[in-house]
Amino acid sequence: MAAPSPGPREVLAPSPEAGCRAVTSSRRGLLWRLRDKQSRLGLFEISPGHELHGMTCMMQAGLWAATQVSMDHPPTGPPSRDDFSEVLTQVHEGFELGTLAGPAFAWLRRSLGLAEEDYQAALGPGGPYLQFLSTSKSKASFFLSHDQRFFLKTQGRREVQRAAGGRQPASLTPCPGPQTYFIVMQSVFYPASRISERYDIKGCEVSRWVDPAPEGSPLVLVLKDLNFQGKTINLGPQRSWFLRQMELDTTFLRELNVLDYSLLIAFQCLHEDERGPGSSLIFRTARSVQGAQSPEESTAQNRRLLPDAPNALHILDGPEQRYFLGVVDLATVYGLRKRLEHLWKTLRYPGRTFSTVSPARYARRLCQWVEAHTE
Repeated sequence: MAAPSPGPREVLAPSPEAGCRAVTSSRRGLLWRLRDKQSRLGLFEISPGHELHGMTCMMQAGLWAATQVSMDHPPTGPPSRDDFSEVLTQVHEGFELGTLAGPAFAWLRRSLGLAEEDYQAALGPGGPYLQFLSTSKSKASFFLSHDQRFFLKTQGRREVQRAAGGRQPASLTPCPGPQTYFIVMQSVFYPASRISERYDIKGCEVSRWVDPAPEGSPLVLVLKDLNFQGKTINLGPQRSWFLRQMELDTTFLRELNVLDYSLLIAFQCLHEDERGPGSSLIFRTARSVQGAQSPEESTAQNRRLLPDAPNALHILDGPEQRYFLGVVDLATVYGLRKRLEHLWKTLRYPGRTFSTVSPARYARRLCQWVEAHTE
């Protein structure tokens, strides 16, 4: 939640839609509830009594109202420079929420075919957020929307400044009282019902092992690099596209002086009728949201056919497996603090690979990892 500010403000009256409420059993059939419970194995509802329930209720109410603004005033074209720095502060009962770059993100969601009504329904108070056992070493809290389509993560002030282009937005200046910053992302691991394994890859070895869950345990764990040893991502003809896309993405992040991002990977076995060329493709292509300006730029955009499935941008189908793939955590800059950390780790872990290296080396190493673990 953001601090009070001199920027745009909107005072909201309490409404049934913006309150934190449970979905009553009368609206759910028994079969629906059983199927929903099965798909949430290993996840925990943040219900009344949970230490984070109050905060997530505020997040739900605030996001519902913030999305309503973009629905009432939909974008009419690409975002302007001012749209990227805008902070809308909405005053609720007991808290305020500031939304950074709301018009820019509304336009991006629209460009990706994500309806604001669906976004609002998933993140609003229609059902409790879900929590899972995180293997991250950060102090962040992690949540999923009740349908598991969106991922929410709390952020530190330094990361918020990075998202604001290195500046301190006026409405995010310090003020009395507790403050929580958070981001919303489309979950790479969606839909999750048939996913069998999940990994967070950085291309290094120090602190990159997670003790797997016991056999038969319902815990949903995201494993790391050392857990991936002996495994291969079999993409078949899609491999060349993926290698090129990793090169483009990491080059972009290197130019922004960013490091410590992760490649998320998940496995899902394909059913017999889902295998084979063209069995699940639709004839549309992924492209830059700005569009190609020339044939050369069109080639550089690395287009591909998308699978006919939810979350298609994060999915690649191999001969026998469906892979969920995405690069996340893009807010760590290689500044003085990280340079000193690199020096300390060089002395602490001689001859071993760790995450805190220069952006150029980080990008090159992750691309090498992908090339070595795909076929």
